Amino acid sequence: MAGKTGRKRGHTTANKSSAPSRQWRRMDLHLHTPGSNDYQQMEVSYLDILRQAEVRGLDIIALTDHNTVAGFAAMKKEIEQLLWLEERRRIEPDEKRRLDEYRRLLTKILVLPGFEFTATFGFHILGIFPSETSVSFLEHLLLTLKVPPQVLHQGSALVGATTDVLTAYRVIHEAGGIVIAAHANSGNGVAMRGLDFGGQTRIAYTQDPYLHTLEVTDLDKRSYATRRFFDGSKPEYPRPMRCIQGSDAHRLTRDPAQPKHLGVGDRVTEILLPELTFAALAAVLKGNDLSLTRPYRGPANPIDFVQLAQEEGESIVQAFHPSLVQRGGHQDRILQDICAMANTNGGAIYVGISADPKMKPEGVKDADKAVEKLVTAVSNRITPEPDIHIDTLPSRGAQIVRITVQPGADTPYAIDDNKFYVRDEAETSVAVRDEIVRLVERSLRQETPEPIGVLPPLPIPGSQPVPVAQPRSGSLSTAEPVPAPTASKAGGKAAKQIEPPRTGVEVVESEKRQGTYYHTVRDLRNGNLIKNVTRSSARKLWHYAISQVEAGQPKPKEIKWQGDIALINKREKDDNIWYDLALREGDTVHIYYGVTDSGLNDAWLPLIEAA
Repeated sequence: MAGKTGRKRGHTTANKSSAPSRQWRRMDLHLHTPGSNDYQQMEVSYLDILRQAEVRGLDIIALTDHNTVAGFAAMKKEIEQLLWLEERRRIEPDEKRRLDEYRRLLTKILVLPGFEFTATFGFHILGIFPSETSVSFLEHLLLTLKVPPQVLHQGSALVGATTDVLTAYRVIHEAGGIVIAAHANSGNGVAMRGLDFGGQTRIAYTQDPYLHTLEVTDLDKRSYATRRFFDGSKPEYPRPMRCIQGSDAHRLTRDPAQPKHLGVGDRVTEILLPELTFAALAAVLKGNDLSLTRPYRGPANPIDFVQLAQEEGESIVQAFHPSLVQRGGHQDRILQDICAMANTNGGAIYVGISADPKMKPEGVKDADKAVEKLVTAVSNRITPEPDIHIDTLPSRGAQIVRITVQPGADTPYAIDDNKFYVRDEAETSVAVRDEIVRLVERSLRQETPEPIGVLPPLPIPGSQPVPVAQPRSGSLSTAEPVPAPTASKAGGKAAKQIEPPRTGVEVVESEKRQGTYYHTVRDLRNGNLIKNVTRSSARKLWHYAISQVEAGQPKPKEIKWQGDIALINKREKDDNIWYDLALREGDTVHIYYGVTDSGLNDAWLPLIEAA
């Protein structure tokens, strides 16, 4: 999980080809769920497991219950039910929040189905499969491995006589799975520590060509390690084996009374991948380059989500307030943020903590009573009542109140019936006339905007795709004439159109009336056009863009083009960076002011990296 956004990107300046660059990803491929009958916290939900994976900074997880896929199937069924309700407009607010949370997490984390198979003599083998693999296929595979039908949904590690180890390797491999020997160096592991099996059996179980990876529990130890034993230096074990680690979690978090009982993400492996897909994962784990995986030496304690948010700072979807009390106007400012986020892209508001990451959080005293008063204030003063969820999170010994605001479906939202607010970058501002008109139009069209940055629908097998609203990328410009582009055309065919950035603003039209310039500004985050903006009435980013336009935009011949795009200016303050960019389309030049890293797509990133 990134702290300072924009500084962490998977692109390099050295490679200008179309091949994606590689970056280290964190994975935990051995997680149990309540689908295993020895799971220690049966009250845990599947959404809890995904949230904990996010908190621990995981990019890839696999759900591997004992001799069953019941856990993965239960999560899939829950999501499909929520999608069904949403499609028929029968979904309740709490169900909508769960679905939105699933949608957010499953576009961020690659969740893979699998199982921990118990082979003959009790040896454990992990089979990991693509996310689109059907439950029926995996259950048929377990039956092929001779898991008795009557125990197929029990999640028990004790299943009687099943298939032998070497056959299990081959069957899982031929079914398209990744074959991993679970905790190979410990109990029920194929390295057979402490067992009196013959040496040839041990060699066969750890050197078989259908076995892709060994999972070990001592990957990071400096003394004797299983990884060193299987590095190919021993004549009887000539095939070097990749060793990874996984948590084998049977609970959500580590048991403080028994620290050996690990939780989600307590033993993590990093893997160097060109993209976050099963195919890329399988290529590495089935390959011979052992340098592409390494033990993750991150913090032992769960990541402080509030502290991460504080380090990221205020943004269009994030705000901070030190107090929730009415005295001093704190509650009024929180209500304004709620109203603004409901009218814009939604977001999260943290109360009891300053936006300054150097300041320790004070927390909220008597949080339950304070939240009750806030809920009453929202209900009484904001019309219509926005969709919010309030909870508390611990951070450095303090209790922080978090208010999650959903983007509103019934805009515009107003405080005291006549005060309209919108979120602009890191500020909440009173809406201008054109913004209020846009909010009304959006409501009349019955459009429900998704937050900026939402990715495609859930990667769960069998789920019906749900269309995701994307920011508009229409092209209004000042129609600055430019020479016809040549670098972007070949063989008379038009080059692929470059999408504008998704943050920043564009001044598309300017008109002087009685000595004052009036501008039409396009907000790149949502495509809205705001008319009659003057330099004196403009907000921070608008003011900067208008000031640049009134001072004189660069002539097309003066711009240093890279194909049809160019970097005009770069501004830095603290850890924040803003870019002024140019794009030419035929005879038109667009200039985008104040673009942030989060608004850059693949077409723009090489230009920024080169600079």
